[in-house]
Amino acid sequence: MSEGADERGGHDEGVADDERVPYDELSMFAENAAEAGIAYPGPPDVRRVRVEVVPGRQLSALVWGTGPAELVLLHGGAQNAHTWDTVALALGVPLVAVDLPGHGHSDDAPGSPVDVHANARDVAEVVRRLAPQRRAVVGMSLGGLTALALADTHPDLVPAVVLVDITPGVTPAKAAAIAAFVRGPSSFPDFDALLARTIEHNPTRSVSSLRRGILHNAVQQPDGTWRWRHARPGQAGHFKGSPASDHRDLWDAVERLRVPAMLVRGMRPQSVVDDADEAELRRRLPGVAVAHVAEAGHSVQGDAPVELARLIEAFALRR
Repeated sequence: MSEGADERGGHDEGVADDERVPYDELSMFAENAAEAGIAYPGPPDVRRVRVEVVPGRQLSALVWGTGPAELVLLHGGAQNAHTWDTVALALGVPLVAVDLPGHGHSDDAPGSPVDVHANARDVAEVVRRLAPQRRAVVGMSLGGLTALALADTHPDLVPAVVLVDITPGVTPAKAAAIAAFVRGPSSFPDFDALLARTIEHNPTRSVSSLRRGILHNAVQQPDGTWRWRHARPGQAGHFKGSPASDHRDLWDAVERLRVPAMLVRGMRPQSVVDDADEAELRRRLPGVAVAHVAEAGHSVQGDAPVELARLIEAFALRR
């Protein structure tokens, strides 16, 4: 399937009817809106599109709205484009949310999906095709580092950058709790087992939001078991290191930035950005905007999506 072709959500073939958990990826936006207190006049215009980034390999993305995309959203490691659903609803503008290589519905990365420089090369093609009039690239965690690499190598594609709870100073040690979750069991006997583990590692999130997240980020197998959609350690072509590998080389890319930049930092203990990271970012990039979100941990888009949307809007869309 090439650029412009829709890939609508539906059931995974081969799963017996009496074992299948119903899933339509475009059917849950009303739940997102209700939980966040967002007005919901009806289903948004959202379609799934695949873009060939190199011959034989494609990235998938959710395209929101019918007008020219104003934002490009890049998710974190072991996530997918649906992590931005509530933020996208709150923003209410045309945008593109990308599944990074080895994540969601995108094809596997040729090397490691935490190689932000390789990711940036792929994302560049998606931005050119699907968001030629973008006003900013927003990236959370792995997506934020990918955005930095993209701005460094393709500065014409990044008119502004928003980093969500990430700087190049975030090391595997700081993200150890996240890595422990990603490196958990490779499969689960049923949906309830997968949900229980997810709740255990995300104590600040509602069960309903975690349930939606699992449906978007895991797939039921023919025998009724479940596995993650995203790349995992130990699988061929998948993670070859920590999902929060050392990317301190990107501090040099920070210093080369010549576009407006903002850090949105979660202030709960689950955040992976500390005061030293923020101070280093300010030292390397004088004039960077910094926003603290008191009621959010690392996944600001999940913990405080409406507040994050307002911050993105004020910084990137009202300039």
